[in-house]
Amino acid sequence: MAEEKHHHHGLFHHKDEEKPVDNVYSDVAYCCGHGQYSETTEVIAVTTEPDQVDYEKEKKHHKHLEEVGKLGAAAAGAYALYEKHEAKKDPEHGHRHKIQEEVAAAAAVGAGGFAFHERHEKKEAKEEEEEAHGKKHHHLFG
Repeated sequence: MAEEKHHHHGLFHHKDEEKPVDNVYSDVAYCCGHGQYSETTEVIAVTTEPDQVDYEKEKKHHKHLEEVGKLGAAAAGAYALYEKHEAKKDPEHGHRHKIQEEVAAAAAVGAGGFAFHERHEKKEAKEEEEEAHGKKHHHLFG
């Protein structure tokens, strides 16, 4: 029996990697009391054409990442405010708290920028979907 490779992914998936087969049915049977095993495997693969894009999935993905960016911005902003409070409350370690406050503020700005970028990507995916389905844009100026 061949060993299967299991790929464990973290948070990010690469589009270039081979996609796993959707449905695999495997049946192992004990045959006739002779101590022999028989294995049959039926593979059913569901694929889409490579040039076909699932726009709904793409929009949902960008919406999810936009929300993650917003949450990151909120969390980093809250931590920055906490460190600002700690700098006032603990003047002995005030410089350290001030540095941590500035790092958290920079992280909040970065996460906000990421959320803004993903919002733009979501809108772009929506426009691509409309163009693919033949909907026309009605621009007043331009």
